[in-house]
Amino acid sequence: MSIAAAMPRTTGPTLPVFCVDIGGSFMKFAVSPEPGVLVPLDKVATPAASWSELAASLALLIDRNLHAGEAGSPLAVSIAGLIDPRDGKATSANIPCVTGRRISADLASLLGRQVLAANDADCLTLAEANEGAGRGHSVVFCAIMGTGIGGGLAIDGRLVRGAGGVTGEWGHGPILNTTVEIDGETLHVPRFSCGCGQSGCVDTIGGARGIERLHHFLHGCEETSHRILEDWQAGEARAARTVAVHIELIADPLALAVNVTGASIVPVGGGLASVTPLIDVLDLAVRRRILNRLDHPLVTPALRQDDGGLLGAAVLGHQSAVYGRQGG
Repeated sequence: MSIAAAMPRTTGPTLPVFCVDIGGSFMKFAVSPEPGVLVPLDKVATPAASWSELAASLALLIDRNLHAGEAGSPLAVSIAGLIDPRDGKATSANIPCVTGRRISADLASLLGRQVLAANDADCLTLAEANEGAGRGHSVVFCAIMGTGIGGGLAIDGRLVRGAGGVTGEWGHGPILNTTVEIDGETLHVPRFSCGCGQSGCVDTIGGARGIERLHHFLHGCEETSHRILEDWQAGEARAARTVAVHIELIADPLALAVNVTGASIVPVGGGLASVTPLIDVLDLAVRRRILNRLDHPLVTPALRQDDGGLLGAAVLGHQSAVYGRQGG
């Protein structure tokens, strides 16, 4: 297993970092007085359709919690959307008012302080790499398995940001197998159309909606992912077949991601990560497929599911003091 120190702590006093996790419905606000410490402060509704109202809400959050930080404290932002590191422009389906905005630069101008931003998957990756399941690992690949599929990559505690802000996105690309061997039978699975415009992406069957789509294809009935997974754990035959096909299909691309990145740990975030038996089965399937055979868990539930966005944003803010300015 590849091991390295976690994010280097600053050697002298640093400014507290204000941090906000902006989701489609709510914004959670906190302060990180020092690396590894997070103090929740506030929570308000997200004005997702209005940029001016979003900026005003952030200004209000800072003003009424200024006692917890300092006048010059930076604001670190975790947001549901992509941020292009080339120009800082954001794209978000759930928070349309930020699409096309240079979040860091625009908010810095409005709020009068340094602003750093990353998407929520990247922030969870930073949280896990520095203060979660990946702490002490040199290469951490974080897999998001929620409504859909996403991911992020950190090396030596720092986020890797590729062209267009796309790194670790194992959910997209026409890579799924179209046949699965189940109980001695060869099963043909179509390449379902993906919202990204391609067909055969992991996102089409890997997340909660994907499990439902796969279940409908296999059995011709509509069930929620919660019901399917509950039935699977209870030993129901149709649900067991759905989950078996699901695991066979997604274990291949996840194993490839491990081989390509050299990750020694894969924390899993998103709603499906709460189904521990599912992650355990996926872990075994992935470890059978990777070149670096391991006798200990590789794919494991993320430890910072609840506060990963805030904590990852805080890490981003503190790292800016160590490495110089970074962020979208």
